[in-house]
Amino acid sequence: MSILKLLNDEGFEVEAIQLGKITVKENPNNDYLKFEKNLNELGFELIKDPTKALVEKIKVNLIEHIEKNDTNVILAKLESEMGKSYSILSKTFSKSEGITLEKYFINLKIEKVKEYIQLQELNFSEIAYSLNYKNSSHLAKQFKQVTGMSMTDFKNLQIDNRKPLDEIV
Repeated sequence: MSILKLLNDEGFEVEAIQLGKITVKENPNNDYLKFEKNLNELGFELIKDPTKALVEKIKVNLIEHIEKNDTNVILAKLESEMGKSYSILSKTFSKSEGITLEKYFINLKIEKVKEYIQLQELNFSEIAYSLNYKNSSHLAKQFKQVTGMSMTDFKNLQIDNRKPLDEIV
């Protein structure tokens, strides 16, 4: 909302908005340097580096799939959705973020599991099924590996120590 307000205040015509990406109509009268400075003051940045842009696009893509509970073979789908080979995507991501693409995706899924546990609408088997785990014991093992605690322990703690999906690295 704050970025949209900034764009409107500065006379930019917004064509499309989605997670991590805003498209504006090209206009020579717009002051892009002033906009970038004001954007930085709000804690945001324009991504100009093609590598950073690709990594951000990968993150947005994975987050969108997690939010839609579409986690079935998503890493394999990345190639077609991003228009680059998986090998290139994986190497670029790992080099930029210091974590493998697979590990990042697992971290996203574990944060989604935490959300499900806190909502208390699904049992562990249903959570595992919704995120395309083979079974709940596979999920439980991965959860403990990532968080250091069992899902039951996490549920019993009743604390909110989840990270927003866009802050996971």
